[in-house]
This record gives sequence, C-alpha cells and structure tokens, in this order.
Amino acid sequence: MNENQIQKGRLTDLAKRAYQQNIYTYSSFLSAAELAVLEDIQEEIAYIPYECFGGYALAERQVIGFGSEEIFGYAGQFPIAVIRITPLLEKFSDDLTHRDFLGALMHLGIERDTLGDILVKEKTAYLFCLEKMSDYICKELTKVKHTNVKCEVTGLDIPALQPTLADEEFPVASLRLDGVLATLLKCSRKEALSLFADKRVTLNGHVTGRNSAVLKEGDVFSVRGHGKFIFAGTGGSTRKGKIYVKVRRYI
Repeated sequence: MNENQIQKGRLTDLAKRAYQQNIYTYSSFLSAAELAVLEDIQEEIAYIPYECFGGYALAERQVIGFGSEEIFGYAGQFPIAVIRITPLLEKFSDDLTHRDFLGALMHLGIERDTLGDILVKEKTAYLFCLEKMSDYICKELTKVKHTNVKCEVTGLDIPALQPTLADEEFPVASLRLDGVLATLLKCSRKEALSLFADKRVTLNGHVTGRNSAVLKEGDVFSVRGHGKFIFAGTGGSTRKGKIYVKVRRYI
C-alpha cells in the first residue's frame, strides 16, 4: 500500500467516525499535495461535509475538519494554535528564515504533520500548530540558530497577517471556472485545464477537477502556485457579448 492509499484510508476513517459518532473529527496538517487526495474520495465521503483551514486565509498547509453545524447542531473549532516566536534581544538577533525556524522545530523531534505554516515578519515568526503541541513548543523552543527566543500562544486574529485584497475586472466569454482562470492567469485554456488535471485548483476550500463549474458571487477559489481569489460578481458586458467579471486577489 503506497502513501497515497494510506492517506485516503486515514481520511475516510475520519469521515466515517464523524458521521457515526456525531462529532467533529480533524486531520493533522496536510500539504497541498496531500489535500489533493480529497477529490479522489469525495464520492465515498459525500455523506459528511468537510472544511479545510490552516489558521489564516492563505494557509498552504491545512487541517481537514469533518462535520458541520447544520448536521451536528453546534459549531466546531479547529484544533489550531498560533505561537508567536520573538528574539529575547532583537538587537542581537540573526536574520532568521523559515528554514531556520523549521529546522529548530525538527531538531526537537516534532512531527511535521503537527505543524502548519510558519510566517516570518521581520524579526518575529508566527507558527501555526496543532493545539496539543503548543505547550511543548513554548517550553522547549528556546533557540533558533544562534538566537535565543521566547514563545507565546497568541490568537488567530493577527493584524500583521491580515490579507490585502486587490480588485481586478476583465471580460470573459462565460463564468466557467476554467475560462476565468485562463484570463486571470494569462494562460491558454489548455494550460488552465492542466491545472485541474494536476489537482492544483480549489473551489470554496475543496480541490476540484470540475473545470466547467460556474462561479457565483462570493465563491473563493485558488490555484496552487498562483494565489487565492474571491469572485465578486459581474459588471456589464462588452459589445461582443463578453461578460465583465470582478475578482478580488489576495496579495
């Protein structure tokens, strides 16, 4: 059994447990490639809703949560904590990178799937991790490279990590997702279709191969390696009958 099959088994087991026990179940942090297996099992787990979340809007590594308020009667909460890592003496701090922080965490023997994204803003890093790991990390992570650091759990609402949105408007032949992507990414329709085949496109949090999906206002879609977007509706048409669409790009 290869790793892909093992991952599918883990996720179908989580979906089944959520449905049978009427409780939210959550995966560990998964990479974009690991999240792509969701599309292969969507029919098998169609009986239970799910959502992907990594702690903030543009997260690359995400946790899958199975269940919904509609069927359970209460809201779930992803088991994600954010740890702010700062140098004890900023004046003498090294210029630390994502690799430096990840290396220090791996040196502690921490499994990669318990860790989400690590965002470095100047001298401060924000680490997204599973809640069960937060106390251990705060206690044990005292040095990154040659810099002594302190760790503290903070809330998910971090002003420094709030996304900036840029508005774009352009004409398309239809509201099909593949056509909008081709124009948005300035690529051919064939190149846009390959993005779906490679499982790099998500729509409202789910990896999708449905290139013919028609976008509706408020839909959120992303393309791994190209960014994340909100479909903000339409705005008239051209003389040749093309439709002006409005898209908000996360930057």
